[in-house]
Parts: sequence; structure tokens; C-alpha cells
Amino acid sequence: MIAAVSWVPKGVSKSVPDVADPPSKDEVEEILKSNLEKSVESENEEQDEGMDAEAAKKGEVVSQALAAADALGKASKSTTSSSNFQDITDGLQELNMEDYDDEDDGIDIFGAGIGGTYYPSNDMDPYLQGQADYDSEELEDVIIKAEDAVLICARNEDEVWIYEDPAGGDSNMYVHHDIIIPAFPLCLAWLDCPIKGGEKGNFIAVGSMEPSIEIWDLDIMDEVQPSVVLGGIVEKKKKKKKGGKKKSIKYKEDSHTDAVLGLAWNKEYRNILASASADKLVKIWDVATGKCDITMAHHTDKASVQAVAWNHHVPQVLLSGSFDHTVVLKDGRIPSHTGFKWSVSADVESVAWDPHTEHSFVVSLENGTVSGFDIRAAKSDQSSDSKPSFTLHAHDKAVCTISYNPLAPNVHVSPLSIDMSLMLDLTVLLLLNSGICQTTSHHVLHLTIQKPYGAVFSISFSEDSPFLLAIGGSKGRLEVWDTLSDAGVSRRYGNLRNQNRS
Repeated sequence: MIAAVSWVPKGVSKSVPDVADPPSKDEVEEILKSNLEKSVESENEEQDEGMDAEAAKKGEVVSQALAAADALGKASKSTTSSSNFQDITDGLQELNMEDYDDEDDGIDIFGAGIGGTYYPSNDMDPYLQGQADYDSEELEDVIIKAEDAVLICARNEDEVWIYEDPAGGDSNMYVHHDIIIPAFPLCLAWLDCPIKGGEKGNFIAVGSMEPSIEIWDLDIMDEVQPSVVLGGIVEKKKKKKKGGKKKSIKYKEDSHTDAVLGLAWNKEYRNILASASADKLVKIWDVATGKCDITMAHHTDKASVQAVAWNHHVPQVLLSGSFDHTVVLKDGRIPSHTGFKWSVSADVESVAWDPHTEHSFVVSLENGTVSGFDIRAAKSDQSSDSKPSFTLHAHDKAVCTISYNPLAPNVHVSPLSIDMSLMLDLTVLLLLNSGICQTTSHHVLHLTIQKPYGAVFSISFSEDSPFLLAIGGSKGRLEVWDTLSDAGVSRRYGNLRNQNRS
């Protein structure tokens, strides 16, 4: 399945991404050690309470086998012939065991010499000479043109997709390269903070079932380690206590302690990343230092925080939505303020600020509704009972995601699979009027695409081509839909087709 999609701005990616150097000996050993620890831990977790009894039974079987082997050994000794003994002697002489420690290492997997099988770089490996040269077709697939749209697709491994949309021709989409990650990804956030120096970077932050956040360099292919890891686990141990064994986990300082469910990058303060977690916390990270600056615990009822979003116009303002049926606004300019809170009718699935005004946001819920709020109507206390400016019963099931069109005011999309045939139902909400505590009239246009996406978990409008909508869902199929291909959308917004976002 596809849990999240994210666009990369056009012209940001390197035209020919670098190929990662092979990992060092220490890095390989660390990876192997980490994988071994995870494997051992997984095996231990699968053992049930009857493990000790089973081990005792296995021990008894082993003892019986050793006794039989010992008896067989005694019998074989009594019947060994001198010729067999001589064969063994000749074999040992051939192996030259006496001089074994004095011999040169034949093959050292991580040797530094030319005779080894490990080389610090591909240029030193005689077997890879010339392999970096691409033929014309391969080079065409590797090159990322300035006009290409780049998409990041999160499933069991992150994928970098290229979407080619030539004027007047057929579009083309293909996987450019993969990023192998250790846990199932749940959310993505693109950022251009120059983590490695320079003026700008090209990175993707990945939240997963693990408590850590990994940041990967999109301009490097075949990388095996992220550029930065925020938080995470230091070690896991099993401790014997009364009533059975219990797991002891040591986390990095200020780390999340459960899955990371939502990420939001601050475009104004480019080193700042917000995260939401199943541990009920919201954290603000400085990706340049790799440290957590602020931890917020304003959601209650032991409920996961599902989503976070920075205001497009006031970058100090952060919105978060939780399974505790609340949305909370915190203003970084007033650290002592407890924030504003709105109650909603179900678990929050996603939150999104209107990019065309600083005052409005929408919330999509588990019960299939989408509600809009105006922050100017918020009460001064935290327990705000302000009514939504509108509520739409958009779907019969959970609305997992929502996306605003960055160019056309008052257009956003919410998706859902609506029946057992798993077809996609996209509802484009055209909000014709808006205002504080006023009745908002809507023109709702239902668009159904007959393609087997399954349940839709992520959608995103492109910043560069605002009517291109990326769609990912439970069937693991990534699609890009030109919403202007629908007659109703084209009639109303077709005049914006050739406009670039300012």
C-alpha cells in the first residue's frame, strides 16, 4: 500500500543524482550488528511462555544424541584401521595446520589491499571499471530535467518517481530510484534545509512505525544510511521480573517513544520540522542540529496525535489534530499561552490550512465528515466551543487525507474508497463564500474515477502544476490525475491552466 505521497519542487533535484559510495567497514559492521539484534529480538518475542519447557525437552533430546554419538565414537575407535588413520594424517599435512597462523590472509572481506573484495570507492574496484558510464537510454532515465515533476511515494520502501508531462503530448511516469528504509513509512515531508552545507538541499523526512524520523538526501542514489536521524532507540533489553520477562527500551534524548504519524516542514524557518506521534506528543525539531527544541503534550485521553500543519502565512502558528477529538492551535510567538482548542465529532485523520488565507483551516474525520474553522472565532480560553464555519458529510467512511489546490482559491479535495469494489470517489469542494460565523454555501462536485486504487490514504496537489493531483492508496498504485480533464472543473478553472503560482 501507499501511505503517503510528496511532491518535490521542479528544478530542485540534481540533473544526474550522485551514486553513493560503498559503506565503510565500520558502517557495514554497524548495519549487520543492528540487523542481527533486531532478528534476535524478533525471535525472542515470538517465543511463548512454554519456551522453558520446550528447551528442557530439546535438552533431553540433545543429551540422548550425545550419548549415542559417544557410544558410536567408542565403537568406531575400536574398528579404525591403520590405513584410515594414515589418510587422516595425510590430510592434516596437506592443510599445513602448523603454519596456519603465519599465512597471509587470502581474502579479507573488508581488506584495504588491491587483492581484497572490498574497496573504499567504486573507482578502485577493477571489476567495476567503466560501470558508471551509462548508455544513451540509461542516461535518459537517470537524468532529471528541470521541467520534470518528481514525486516521493512511501510504501514498504520509499520510491522516487518522475512524472513527465510534455506540452501537447502523452504523460510518462516511472520509478527513478528506491530508498530502502528499515520500517514501514507512514508520513513524508520534503524540506530544503541545507543540512550538508550550501544554500539549499533536497531532502525527504520519513516518519514510520519506529519512534525515529529519518531524513534522506534525494540527490544521492543507492544510499544505505539517512543523512540525519531524529530520535530513535538506543538499545532494547529483556529483563526478568516477577510474572515473566519484560522489555526495557532506552530511547535517545527527547525522542518519540512510539510511531511517528505526521510531519510538517516549516517553509519560513527552514531548519524546523514538526512531528506528531502515537505517544500523544507533538515535537519541534531543529534538523540542522538533529535536536528536539520543544515537546508539547496538549492532547489528552491517551490518544495518538495524527496530524500537524504549519500556517502558510504565519509560520509560527502550528495546528495539531488528535484521536482525542480535538484540534489545537499553538502560537510560537506566545510560548506561555495554552493555545486554542476545537472539539470535533470524531477522531481527526488530517488537518490542512487554507493556503489563500491565514485564518481558515479544515479537518477531515474518521466518520467521513470534513469541517472548516475560522480561527478569528476562537474563544480566549483553551476549551473553545466555537462552531465550525461549515461541515460537509463528504463520505460514508473515514476521510484519511485532504489537499488544497495551491492556485485556485477555495478548492480542496478529499478522497475515499466508497464500496467493496474499491473505486475512488473524489469530492471537489468549491467553497463559494466564507466568513466568520456565517453560513457558507457550497457547490459540491462529485467526481468518480473508475480505477482500482483501493482505499485512498494520501493525495497531494502539485505546487508547480496546481491541477495535477497525486493519489496513493491500499492497492499500492501511484497515479497522477489532471483534474482539469473533468469537464466541470475545466469549465470553472480552465482559465488558470497556464498560470504559474506566484
